[in-house]
Amino acid sequence: MNLARELVTRLTRLGQTVATAESLTAGLVCVTLTEVPGASAVVRGGLVVYATDLKASLAGVDPELLARSGAVHPEVAAQLADGARERCGADWGLGLTGVAGPDPQDGVVPGTVHAGLAGPGVREVKTSWFEGDRAAVRTEAVRAALDLLREHLA
Repeated sequence: MNLARELVTRLTRLGQTVATAESLTAGLVCVTLTEVPGASAVVRGGLVVYATDLKASLAGVDPELLARSGAVHPEVAAQLADGARERCGADWGLGLTGVAGPDPQDGVVPGTVHAGLAGPGVREVKTSWFEGDRAAVRTEAVRAALDLLREHLA
């Protein structure tokens, strides 16, 4: 993916790092970034937090938020990004949660994706809806997360 190559190049030039905490993508953002030669200089690591309880215990998402709003919520994505950044010691954190389908989860329709970004002076969530099967939704979720990071890199 050319976008991943562009991000690794930009992060390298800036001397900055990134980490992920991923639910519906189960590590695909981190995999996409690390397929680029030289990624080891900028990718700190990633947390795969597919199970709801791991979002709290590994990524630091507020358990009360998860109990009240469920795992697929914009603030969960923001807290996943915060957790990735803090727990992996990175400049930037990306957090993803959503529903790849085919069935709804906790009343949330398939194709719903929340991508969170935490970084220097930045805490943002982008919500998107994608059509297609599980693979298509997950592929688009990866692109959405990487696009969000690209928007904020100088």
